[in-house]
Amino acid sequence: SGMSKSLSCFGYPLSIFFIVVNEFCERFSYYGMRALLILYFRNFIGWDDNLSTVIYHTFVALCYLTPILGALIADAWLGKFKTIVWLSIVYTIGQAVTSLSSVNELTDNNHDGTPDSLPVHVAVCMIGLLLIALGTGGIKPCVSAFGGDQFEEGQEKQRNRFFSIFYLAINAGSLLSTIITPMVRVQQCGIHVKQACYPLAFGIPAILMAVSLIVFIIGSGMYKKFKPQGNILSKVVKCICFAIKNRFRHRSKQFPKRAHWLDWAKEKYDERLIAQIKMVTRVLFLYIPLPMFWALFDQQGSRWTLQATTMSGRIGILEIQPDQMQTVNTILIIILVPIMDAVVYPLIAKCGLNFTSLKKMTIGMFLASMAFVAAAILQVEIDKTLPVFPKANEVQIKVLNVGSENMIISLPGQTVTLNQMSQTNEFMTFNEDTLTSINITSGSQVTMITPSLEAGQRHTLLVWAPNNYRVVNDGLTQKSDKGENGIRFVNTYSQPINVTMSGKVYEHIASYNASEYQFFTSGVKGFTVSSAGISEQCRRDFESPYLEFGSAYTYLITSQVSVEDIPANTMNMAWQIPQYFLITSGEVVFSITGLEFSYSQAPSNMKSVLQAGWLLTVAVGNIIVLIVAGAGQINKQWAEYILFAALLLVVCVIFAIMARFYTYVNPAEIEAQFEEDEKKKNPEKNDLYPSLAPVSQTQM
Repeated sequence: SGMSKSLSCFGYPLSIFFIVVNEFCERFSYYGMRALLILYFRNFIGWDDNLSTVIYHTFVALCYLTPILGALIADAWLGKFKTIVWLSIVYTIGQAVTSLSSVNELTDNNHDGTPDSLPVHVAVCMIGLLLIALGTGGIKPCVSAFGGDQFEEGQEKQRNRFFSIFYLAINAGSLLSTIITPMVRVQQCGIHVKQACYPLAFGIPAILMAVSLIVFIIGSGMYKKFKPQGNILSKVVKCICFAIKNRFRHRSKQFPKRAHWLDWAKEKYDERLIAQIKMVTRVLFLYIPLPMFWALFDQQGSRWTLQATTMSGRIGILEIQPDQMQTVNTILIIILVPIMDAVVYPLIAKCGLNFTSLKKMTIGMFLASMAFVAAAILQVEIDKTLPVFPKANEVQIKVLNVGSENMIISLPGQTVTLNQMSQTNEFMTFNEDTLTSINITSGSQVTMITPSLEAGQRHTLLVWAPNNYRVVNDGLTQKSDKGENGIRFVNTYSQPINVTMSGKVYEHIASYNASEYQFFTSGVKGFTVSSAGISEQCRRDFESPYLEFGSAYTYLITSQVSVEDIPANTMNMAWQIPQYFLITSGEVVFSITGLEFSYSQAPSNMKSVLQAGWLLTVAVGNIIVLIVAGAGQINKQWAEYILFAALLLVVCVIFAIMARFYTYVNPAEIEAQFEEDEKKKNPEKNDLYPSLAPVSQTQM
C-alpha cells in the first residue's frame, strides 16, 4: 500500500495529537454548555427547578443514547472519519442555535429587556439541544475507536497510554470550561438592554466546537482510515436471533449438542462472523453489572453537591461554593492519571503481579463503593451538627419579646423569663396536642393565649405586651439547599418599613410583624432601611455581620439586634475530599481500563459497536439513580449512601466471579488465522478481504 508506516512522534502516530486536541475542544464545548444549561432554564426561560432538572437529565440521557446511532452510521455507511466530520458540523450548528435562543433581541421588539415571545426561544433552544445530543453522542464512540485505529500491531503499550492521554484531554477540557463559562455568564451584554451574557457563554462552546472540527480536518492526510464494513450491527443481531431460533428448533435429544450456542448459526453464517460475534457477546455479557458503577459515580453532581450545601466552604482564605466541589474530581484525575501510568502500574508489574484489565475494573468498583461508605460516615457527622426540625406531628416554637418590658412566658412543662428585645435560645419542640395554651405574664397582668400552630412547622411568637402577640410561621423546615443564608426582618416600629439588602427588597413589613426569609450567599451584606416613621437624622445604611454558609437570622429593626434561627454550617467542605479521592481513583482504574479493554477485545469491524455498548452502561446507570431515588422512601440520607455502597459491593463480587471465567483474546490473531485458512482454500481469492488491512491513501 502507498503509506505503510505512518508519521510518528515520541513513538506515537502523529495523527494522535490531532485527535486528542479535537477531543479536548469537543469536551470543553460540551461541559461549558452543560454547566450553564440548568441556570439558563431557570433564569432565562423561567422554568421551575423540577422542570429544569427533568429537561436537563433527559438531555444528558439522550447524549448517552445517541452513540448507538453514531456507531451505526460509522459502521454501515460513512466510516469513522466522515462520521466525525459530518456530525461535528451538526454539533457546531446545534451550539450556535442554542446560543441564538438566548439572545433577548430575537423576539424583544419593544426593547424592554424581556423576550416578547418565550415559546420561540424555547423552540429554538430545543432544536439546538437535539442537534447537540445527536452530535456529541454520535461522535463519542467513533473518536476513541478512531484514535485506537491509528496504532500498528505491536504498539499495544502506546495504545493503552493513548486512552489515558485521551481521558486527560476530556477532563482538562471539562475543568477549564466549568471554570470559564460561568465567569462569562455573569458579565453584562446586550444590544439594547444589558443582561446576563448567555449568548456569549453559549457562543464560546460553539466557537471551540468549530476549532475542534478544523483541527480534526487538518490532520486528515495522516489518519489511517478503514472502509465502513457494512451494517455490522444488524448482521450481529440477525445472526444472534438465527442462532437462538435454530437452537430452539433442535432442542430434542436426538440432535448433538454444539460447543457454543452461537454455533447454531453455522447453517447460515460464515465461521468468521460467528467467531467475531462470540468475542463481542462475551464482552457485552461482562458489561451487564457495570451500570451500577455509573449510578454511584454520577451522584457527584446531585447528592454530593446537596451534601456540600450543609457544609462550610471556607478553606483557608478560599471561599468555595457547594457546586464548585465537583471540580475536585476533575483536578484529582489530572493528578492521578499520570501517577497511575508512570508509578503505580509499573510498580505492580515489578512485584510480579498480573494485574489484568478486569482486575483493575473490579478494584475500581470496590473503591467507588468505599467512597459511598465515606460519604455515609460524613453524613452521620454532619447530621449531628444540623438543627433539629419538627416531625410531622410536632410543632416548634420560639418566643421573641419585642416590647419594652420584661415578660414571663409559661409553656407546658417550662417557664421562661425574657428581658426586652430578647428571645428563647432554642426552638422548643412540642407534640401538636400538648401545646394548647401559653400564659404571658408582665407585672401583674396575666394573659392566656391559644395560638394556632401548624404541625411540622417552626413558629416564632412575637410578644410586645401581655395581650399583644402575633404567631409567625417561619416556613423554614430545612437548611437552604444551596448553602445560602436565610435573612428576615422584624419591624418593632408602629409604621410599616421597607428593607433593601444586597439587591433584594423586603417590601412593606407591617408593624410588629416579620418578613419572609430571603436568601443570600456568604460574605458581608449591606442593607438599607426606609420608612415614613423614621426621622431624617437616623442612620439608614447598615452592614450585616459576616455570613457563613447555611445559616438563618432574624433581624429586629430597632436597636439592630440579630438573633440566630439556624446556626451556620460547621463541618468543612474539605471533609468531602476523601470520598472524592476514593471515587476518582475508582474512576481512573475503572473507566480508562474499560475503554481500553473494550477496544482491545473487539474484532476490527466491531470496535464502535462495543464503544457504544460501553456508553450505554452510563445511560442505564443514570436511570438506576432515578429509580432508587424516586422509589426508595429512605428518609435518612446516610442510609441511602450505605444502600448504594452495598449494592455496588454485591455487583463487584459478581463481576469478579464473571471476570475469572473470562479468557482474553487477541482479535488480530484470530483474524489472521481466518486469513490463512482463506488463502489455503482458494488461492485465487487472495484479495477477498482487503478492507481489514488499513486502507491506504492511494486506494481511497
